[in-house]
Amino acid sequence: MKPLPLPVRVAAGLAVIAVEQAQKLPEQLVGLPVTITSQAMQLAMKAQQQITELAIKGDEVIAGLRPAEEQPEWATFDEDLDEAEQDFAAPVSVPAPVRPAQTVTLPIAGYDELSIAQLRARLRQLSIADLQVLLDHEQGNQVRPDFLRMLGNRIATVRGQ
Repeated sequence: MKPLPLPVRVAAGLAVIAVEQAQKLPEQLVGLPVTITSQAMQLAMKAQQQITELAIKGDEVIAGLRPAEEQPEWATFDEDLDEAEQDFAAPVSVPAPVRPAQTVTLPIAGYDELSIAQLRARLRQLSIADLQVLLDHEQGNQVRPDFLRMLGNRIATVRGQ
């Protein structure tokens, strides 16, 4: 017996699948809102992660292109103002004293040489205690704002779980 042409066999297969799916439809409709919500949340989180990764890469490139300002425009000191302006000068905030460096074993080997992206990749495996050690170390040593913010946010996230 000669086999039927391919398009006929494919059409028959499609018809069988359509009938099977139609039989499963009542069961699938019950869970559909949860499935849709879950998939939408996954897509949103993935998009947010990709945007964050792009921003980090952009920050790294831009940081390499721009020289650091010796004195930012917004930094004004009393010596820079004439007498009339000194009366209206905004108060200058004084940074908190930096603790002296301590010899502590850090939970991440080579922490001080890591980039912000490399640190981000390692944070999920750390406990709150480990994160606090890194935060204390960063505050007492390099005081990099991006690192401080990331460590503080991660501690808050872990505590909130």
